[in-house]
Amino acid sequence: MTEGMERLGEPIGFTGEGDGGRRARRAVRERAAKVFADETLLDDVELMTAEGVANAILHGSGLISVTIATDGRWLRVEVSDDGPAQADPNGPPRLDHGRGLTVIDALAGEWGLDQTPHRTRLWFVIDGRHSPAPV
Repeated sequence: MTEGMERLGEPIGFTGEGDGGRRARRAVRERAAKVFADETLLDDVELMTAEGVANAILHGSGLISVTIATDGRWLRVEVSDDGPAQADPNGPPRLDHGRGLTVIDALAGEWGLDQTPHRTRLWFVIDGRHSPAPV
């Protein structure tokens, strides 16, 4: 799906500290608005970005990078980090499974999650010609 797509601006890089996630969501929405005028579609892109960024902050490690690309019809957002965070072996097991991927699955035309010990990459694409699906 990335063949023939042009990146919209430079990747947005930040750590899980501070307001990087909020800045990334806003930047993705602003860049998507250069391609799509539908506010509902832009809301969905921002929500999916927020969920992807939250997953990277909560479950990933290192620098988080958000990239956005388009071919004029499709919009692709990719959120990557330096791989899964190491669980605290002395801490309690995590029971806080959110609904981020469920939201992305419901709203995206396509999406995927690629993970190795040194990189996690979540991506989604959305078709600007179709109205968003109700959730």
